[in-house]
Amino acid sequence: MGFMKQLAAGSVARMDDVRIRPYGMTDDERIRRMSDRLSTGSLYTRFFSGTPRLPDAYLRSLLMLDHWDREAMVALLDGEIVGIAEYVRDRKEPWRAELAVLVADPWQRRGLGRRMVAFLAELAERRGISEFDADVVLENRIAMSAIRGTWPSVRPCSDDGSVHYRLPLPLPAEPLNAA
Repeated sequence: MGFMKQLAAGSVARMDDVRIRPYGMTDDERIRRMSDRLSTGSLYTRFFSGTPRLPDAYLRSLLMLDHWDREAMVALLDGEIVGIAEYVRDRKEPWRAELAVLVADPWQRRGLGRRMVAFLAELAERRGISEFDADVVLENRIAMSAIRGTWPSVRPCSDDGSVHYRLPLPLPAEPLNAA
């Protein structure tokens, strides 16, 4: 059953149905269509401003991925993107990279963001990155909870309506009782 048919029929896809891979040249239209599965709240917490759709500047920036200093992983369900996690290496401190994650509303709080970050972190480590930076708007309780669940010892620094995290790599080992 296709993604849209699953939504219409009310059936729930499982994490095993989602495929994660690097963002590719043919993903431009898929990422544009992802806007249909994002609330204005999700867009605000990702881009720190009100926008009804994924910003054109962001979409253009994805065309400039070099898969080394700038990488993105996408989560696909029936050929449609339901999540994207990306990093951009810091030019002045090349062992660090800015991390950003966006998950379609129906897939939030299901572990998809963590799964994409795990794939991304593995690639980043192989490329000499030992720390992610993440800025999170204070209203994004989902992201802050996910970061605390993945990096329990990391504490944020507050900065004018947002918090900043320094997230060491490799990812901490997942607790045995984690879902």
